[in-house]
Amino acid sequence: MSAPEPRDVVILGSGPAGLTAAIYTARANLRPLVIEGEPSSTSDQPGGQLMLTTEVENYPGFVDGILGPELMGQFRAQAERFGAEFLASKAKRVELGRQPFAVWTDDTTDEPAVTARALIVATGARSLMLGVPGEDRLLGHGVSTCATCDGFFFRNQKIVVVGGGDSALEEASFLTRFGESVTVVHRRKELRASKIMQDRAFANDKVDFRWDSVVTEVLGDGKVTGVKITNVVTDEQDTLEASGVFVAIGHVPNTAVFAGALDMDENGYIRTSDGTRTNVEGVFACGDVQDHVYRQAVTAAGSGCMAALDVERWLEAQGRV
Repeated sequence: MSAPEPRDVVILGSGPAGLTAAIYTARANLRPLVIEGEPSSTSDQPGGQLMLTTEVENYPGFVDGILGPELMGQFRAQAERFGAEFLASKAKRVELGRQPFAVWTDDTTDEPAVTARALIVATGARSLMLGVPGEDRLLGHGVSTCATCDGFFFRNQKIVVVGGGDSALEEASFLTRFGESVTVVHRRKELRASKIMQDRAFANDKVDFRWDSVVTEVLGDGKVTGVKITNVVTDEQDTLEASGVFVAIGHVPNTAVFAGALDMDENGYIRTSDGTRTNVEGVFACGDVQDHVYRQAVTAAGSGCMAALDVERWLEAQGRV
């Protein structure tokens, strides 16, 4: 079997970054193919992390808010309207050492599923989760991984934040703007966060700490009502009442398939420069796969636009459009 005819551009990922890149490249007549992920996967599913989100109230243009899956459905429909094509699979191997680039998916063996003159990587990042009973069931119904996204929904309510690093304390401090109280549950007696973040949290009257403790179950039927915690030193068990549980134990970028091919930082995020360019000519990265600071739908969409424009200009400079 011969290799498939090269596409002008292939986009890996279908969250806000990937779908925005698809809209722009489709309107530029670049015939994008979006390898959108697997419907059965929670870490690399079509639509990205917003598919696990209920109400989105901070995306511009939606005065009354919009459900995460509905927003992603509108992104996808808009890309399809301009001619973007979609493949419901996951990239399992890439070859970036020669042109055209080659991508193998779970559906292919010897020959690549697709080849491309340019590649946009928008595979995102996944939040590390606790892996305790009730967490998956109540994700988006009181369990969250983003205080900036969801803090508004917990006005005058009790909130639990799990974690002990800078992100956890930043989320806890932010959530005190809304919640009645915020309890940080941390498995050790000392925090990993920087001193300035610790000082800020300790000085906040709304922030309390449960040391040497882990969450063992998220409670609630339809929505969160609390968590069970266990003291890892004494084995004492307790229940904390809460309407919101924010898991802040870190994120992992979906970049394993690019190991050894693309430059990454110490945490596995793809390094970009001069816009969305990577160290490989013709490969561009956008969204949470290269952004561990903002991690918002609107910033991901913006970088998806940047990647599409960078690709169009790069292809034009190569004489391919």
